[in-house]
Amino acid sequence: MHMFNPFNEDSGDMSHLMWKSGMRERVFKGPIFDICTVMRTSTDGRSSTFIEVDCPNWVTVLPWYRSEDGRPMFVMVDQFRHGSSTVTREFPAGVVEKDEDPTLAALRELIEETGLEAQKTSLLGNVNPNSAFMNNRSNFYLVEGVRHVTSQNLDANEQLDVFSIPVEEVIASMGTGFYDNGIMMMALGFFLREAQKRPELVTTIQPK
Repeated sequence: MHMFNPFNEDSGDMSHLMWKSGMRERVFKGPIFDICTVMRTSTDGRSSTFIEVDCPNWVTVLPWYRSEDGRPMFVMVDQFRHGSSTVTREFPAGVVEKDEDPTLAALRELIEETGLEAQKTSLLGNVNPNSAFMNNRSNFYLVEGVRHVTSQNLDANEQLDVFSIPVEEVIASMGTGFYDNGIMMMALGFFLREAQKRPELVTTIQPK
């Protein structure tokens, strides 16, 4: 019998972990997501039915600018979330509509929620938000050179306040208190990786 060793080095071979997909059936159709069942078989012969949450892709936008006193700032929104029944502080975010380009979706959400336009848009990355049962992708964008051009244009059931928050406060607070949305932690992780290449994103620069 092969002895399990948790200290093995990664060989890079994942082929033995792949499950083959079989019949897929939609069992619930909802306004935000659908639920499907899918039959899958492992490489060692086990078969079972699994749940798959069929979601649209998402975008999260990190609006960044430097204040007059040289501090790096984010624009964020406070809104009530019905899953947790709490108010959370988040970066502007939303759903990618059918056949919509994710970058255009990000800029649309930005102007709808905050009234801002951006001079520069950069894709920081995209991930599956929960690969255990969700099949969508979440895209994260850094937008710079933001300027206020219009009022909010919110969906029928949206209600949110817009604030400027120092980047250092967001880094210190994310994952605590009302910074309680896990997708925003993902967004901040991508931002911090970008800041390793561009330290000015997190550095106060005294005005001359």
